[in-house]
Amino acid sequence: MAKIKTELEYSATMSRIEELLSIVGENTLASDKNMIELVLLSDLVEEYDTELYPVGNPSLTETMKLRMFEMNITQKDLAEILGVSPSRVSEYLTGKSEPTLPVARNLSRKLKIDAEVVLGV
Repeated sequence: MAKIKTELEYSATMSRIEELLSIVGENTLASDKNMIELVLLSDLVEEYDTELYPVGNPSLTETMKLRMFEMNITQKDLAEILGVSPSRVSEYLTGKSEPTLPVARNLSRKLKIDAEVVLGV
C-alpha cells in the first residue's frame, strides 16, 4: 500500500474513512473487506500524522501541572507531598530549577509520573 504524500491524498483518505465508518460497526468482522480497508487507511493516516505532526513527550512542568489539576492539589499540597518548600515547587513549575534525585523519585512514585518524563528522556 502506498504512503500518503500530500494534503490532497490525506483529505481524500479521510473522506473515504468517514464513508467506511458509516458502513462498518462494532459487529463487523475483521475479515470484512470494508473493515480491512478501514484499518489499512487508518494506519496510513496515522503514519502521515506522525510524520507531519510529531508529538513529543510532555515536559515535567506540564506533567506536574496536569497531575496537580487531576489530584486537585495546590503548590503547598505538592510541597508537602514531596517534602520540599512551596517556593521550591514554584521553581520546578516555572522551570527555574530541576528536582534533586530524591524529589524526582517522589514525583515519579507519588504523582505517578513516568520516570522518563521526570528525567527528561
